[in-house]
Amino acid sequence: MNIKPSAAIRKNYNEVSELCKRTGEPVYLTKNGEGDLVVMDIETYSRRESMLRLREHLVVAEENRLRGDRGYSINEVSKMLKLAAQDVIDGQKK
Repeated sequence: MNIKPSAAIRKNYNEVSELCKRTGEPVYLTKNGEGDLVVMDIETYSRRESMLRLREHLVVAEENRLRGDRGYSINEVSKMLKLAAQDVIDGQKK
């Protein structure tokens, strides 16, 4: 976990940016010793957003299954998984 004082972003933007890109992890910024902001590079942000969208879809599918809604064939699931995987791959390329 990378924790920096908020002054680090003002004084050392390039250093914080490089740390985010090199580690692929967010940097937590503090203000007066308390957590204030989280900074991350665009690639990490896009990957997290893609994973969250996929999880949302999986939750909806599970809720539908529990309600007794119609399921999907193996071919339908295979297509959905390929599209979801491509979405994550595309998110990593950005």
